Amino acid sequence: MRATRNIMISAVLMLASLAPALGQENEEIAVIHSGDQSFTFAVEIADTPEETSRGLMFREELAADAGMLFDFIDERPASFWMQNTLIPLDMLFIKADGEVVRIHENAVPMDTTPIPSGEPVRFVLEIPGGRSAELGLKAGARLEHPRVELDTETAE
Repeated sequence: MRATRNIMISAVLMLASLAPALGQENEEIAVIHSGDQSFTFAVEIADTPEETSRGLMFREELAADAGMLFDFIDERPASFWMQNTLIPLDMLFIKADGEVVRIHENAVPMDTTPIPSGEPVRFVLEIPGGRSAELGLKAGARLEHPRVELDTETAE
C-alpha cells in the first residue's frame, strides 16, 4: 500500500509540473518558496467544517512530500491540536497573500494543547514533523497555490 501511495504522489507531482505549461491550476500541489529554493508538496484540501475537524487524524504515515492544506476562506485566528493524530506534524500558518507567518515544528501526536496561529491566517499547511527544519523553512517563506490571493499592485 505504501508503494502504491508513493507512486500516486509521484504521478501527481509529475502532472503538476506540466500544469503551468497547459495553463491549468492544480489544487493538489502546493509549493513553498524559501529564499532561492522551492519545495513541492502533494496536498489534500480541507475547506469544509467536516474536513477541517478531521484533518490528518488517524493517519499512520504521511509521505515526506505530502500534506494537508486547510483553507479558512477568510483570514482569522486559528488554533489546532493533535487529538487523535498519530504522527508528528509541522504546521505552517499562512496569510491570504501566501506569506508564512509562523511555523510550529513537531507537534506531538495525541497532545490536546492548543497550537495557535498567533495572528489571523487564511491557510495552515500541515506537513510531516521535522520537514520544516530539514528544508530550512522559516517565517517569511511563501506559499504558491491557486487559492492564494496575490496582491496585483505588488505583483506588477
